[in-house]
Amino acid sequence: MSDQWNIGDMLLGSRLFLGTAGYPSPDHLKKSIEAAKPGMITVSLRRESVAGKGQAFWDIIKGFEIPVLPNTAGCQSVQEAVTTAEMAREVFDTNRIKLEIIGDDYTLQPDPFGLVAATKILVDKGFEVYPYMTDDLVLAERLVDAGCNILMPWGAPIGSGRGLNNIFALKQLRVRFPDKTLIVDAGIGAPSHAAAAMEMGYDAILLNTAVAKAGNPPAMAEAFADGVKAGRKAYLAGIIDRQESATPSTPLLDKPFWHQK
Repeated sequence: MSDQWNIGDMLLGSRLFLGTAGYPSPDHLKKSIEAAKPGMITVSLRRESVAGKGQAFWDIIKGFEIPVLPNTAGCQSVQEAVTTAEMAREVFDTNRIKLEIIGDDYTLQPDPFGLVAATKILVDKGFEVYPYMTDDLVLAERLVDAGCNILMPWGAPIGSGRGLNNIFALKQLRVRFPDKTLIVDAGIGAPSHAAAAMEMGYDAILLNTAVAKAGNPPAMAEAFADGVKAGRKAYLAGIIDRQESATPSTPLLDKPFWHQK
């Protein structure tokens, strides 16, 4: 039940990935990373540059010896996403990219067609693509066919905090892709949501808003780290099957021990 696990060519010490946007202050971000001890930190090159957070933000990220997962957050076309990914590779010196292409401005739902198209291009360019996707099984199959070894279905729309909207679909993905790395990304609002996904056999959780917008971000980051660990341990321990009726936990056969000779 070690916390260490392999993803790609990396050995990570945590199954919690933490985003870096929207924190009240750089100090909150720093303390949240320290509390969570995440396996990876996600950074949007495009958004952080536009936000003008400056050197303080980058100093915090570079100060941790934690792998960075750049993302293409905010991109709405294949070309925009591919260009952003290429820029991120130069800045962070990594082939890892969390691929986001938004298809709907209201739900921030990923564009499935653009996602597959961009994945094919980026895989050909040598990227290891972490696609932010819906929980659609056919989309997952197309992404695997395009070269993805990692799938990142949403639990619910980004920032909604709704948790796992479609448990059936998420379970089906786990069953259909037993040899792929599956990470729930987006919509997680509470540590119990993260634990529930890990109990289904998911490999990791990626979240941002639930920590960044919490009343006490560092404390919430620690709570999520605990939730992810608890869910993983429960999955490995073997969760009992649900029953349609009650089953006594104490045997009813034989006599009470004080009546026995």
